[in-house]
Amino acid sequence: MSVDAVTHLNFRGDAREALAFYQSVFGGDVVAVTYQDAGNVQDPAEAGQVMWGQVSAPNGFRVMAYDVPSGQPWDQGQNAFFLSLRGQDADEVTAYWEKLAVGASVLRPFGPAEWAALYGMLKDRFGVTWVVDVVSPYVA
Repeated sequence: MSVDAVTHLNFRGDAREALAFYQSVFGGDVVAVTYQDAGNVQDPAEAGQVMWGQVSAPNGFRVMAYDVPSGQPWDQGQNAFFLSLRGQDADEVTAYWEKLAVGASVLRPFGPAEWAALYGMLKDRFGVTWVVDVVSPYVA
């Protein structure tokens, strides 16, 4: 038996667009269930918003997202979480960085760091902060 921990991102009306963007970066499949699909419409204007969504790719990438209904509080916050993307292959990780960086604010340029072969940090166009690195062996 095993379990997975999957990052679940909360949006206010942008979940479908964010899921499509992450699929364009990592590949895989998008599943999105709307409030209407689930028979859980509280506000007719939000019927088409995502109640549950996920991108799942063969490379192991998976992220979930939904649109917080307007009747519930939501504050994206400043540093509530980072999404960490780590990989072994520099070319693969660099390609993901380049796609994520489109329309993003780069907080630390992607390049060599004392603790990683390659490391960078950015806030994507949806306000999600990504920490991206190529895994290096830890030496105590």
